[in-house]
Amino acid sequence: MDSSNKYNDLEWAIGLHRSVLNMIGLWPQQNKDQHDEFFSKFRMLFNTTLIIFVLIIPALAQLIKIWGDMIQIIDNLQFTLPFLLSILKIFIMWYKKKVLSLLINIIIKDWMRVKMNKERNVMLRNARITRILIKGGIFVAIFAAFIRMSPTFFKQYFGHVKNLTNLEKSLPIPTHYWYDISNSPIYELTYLAQTISVFTCALTYVVIDNFLGLLILHVCGQMESLHLRLLNLGKDPDFRAVLKYNVKDHIRLISCRFVEAIDDTFNLLLLGIIGFSCILISLLGFLMVNAINQDSHLSIPKITWYFSAIASMLLQSGLYCTVGELLVNQSEKIHRTTYECIWYTLNLKTAKDLTLIMLCAKRQLNITAGKIFPMTMTTFCSILKTSMGYISMLLAVRN
Repeated sequence: MDSSNKYNDLEWAIGLHRSVLNMIGLWPQQNKDQHDEFFSKFRMLFNTTLIIFVLIIPALAQLIKIWGDMIQIIDNLQFTLPFLLSILKIFIMWYKKKVLSLLINIIIKDWMRVKMNKERNVMLRNARITRILIKGGIFVAIFAAFIRMSPTFFKQYFGHVKNLTNLEKSLPIPTHYWYDISNSPIYELTYLAQTISVFTCALTYVVIDNFLGLLILHVCGQMESLHLRLLNLGKDPDFRAVLKYNVKDHIRLISCRFVEAIDDTFNLLLLGIIGFSCILISLLGFLMVNAINQDSHLSIPKITWYFSAIASMLLQSGLYCTVGELLVNQSEKIHRTTYECIWYTLNLKTAKDLTLIMLCAKRQLNITAGKIFPMTMTTFCSILKTSMGYISMLLAVRN
């Protein structure tokens, strides 16, 4: 395969992620053009400022003002928690920019190096999955933000509370501002600022998740390619040279240059996502059950909002646990393959060379939530169990 085809594959694999992250100023690689680098930082600071001062601070002020009303507090938290998590994601992406830039460079080298057709097909398959995920995630995020920010079109406010600053001119996000928004054009400008902030926050929330998915699925693809090479290891006449290459490639994957770097960068974020998912699924589930029990407050748009929000939370945490489980399975597959290799047909000295990769393969690769527990399907089941328990507790307190 010539270099132009390799470059086309690379652009197809990461081009969409780069474009969207560049849009919000969070693409890890530094621009060679200082002018572009300046505007990238400006976009990041502008988006962060909007989220903090237009959404987070007014939402927290509203939370303090309604403290004591359980339903209104829960309705507020379903927005405040995602806003706070988005800021955490931005901080991690910016603070770990150098590490993430090194990981991107490794991905570029992997796409540009010489590889078998089977390896290329594996990488393209995983890249196709990440492209589908980011397209679907952006569509869902923008659609949800559009519904939330368009009460004049749908004639339905999906929450339980109005903006307490002015009951006649309420805003889609329950917030409290320290100025009168009842007069024009103050109300329209505030509404516009909220709209821009919500779309920015939704886009940030989704694309950083998908960027993490891109990194993990790339590692899974490299592990699968290593597995394919190990299967044919004993058939290669130049056994020692091929084994040396595979050992180096395996050490590269399990060392701090990739898997550990991903875990060190995102473990705090994953812990926040797990906690956030449990809390939000519990709160939204409680609101949904409470709305069903109170027939006078039941409406199809409201129930649809709760169902879609819960499904989004389950999908997000489920995807993280799925790719984490896939990484564990790939590392275990490498471990099994080294023992299944036809070492018994080799001479003693050559067979001993397999010991190093056998020892390295004993170490299970995984990503963790706060270095506490691994992201696997077992963790996802625990999220469901914990969330259902909290819903039952909230219903008991409410009754």
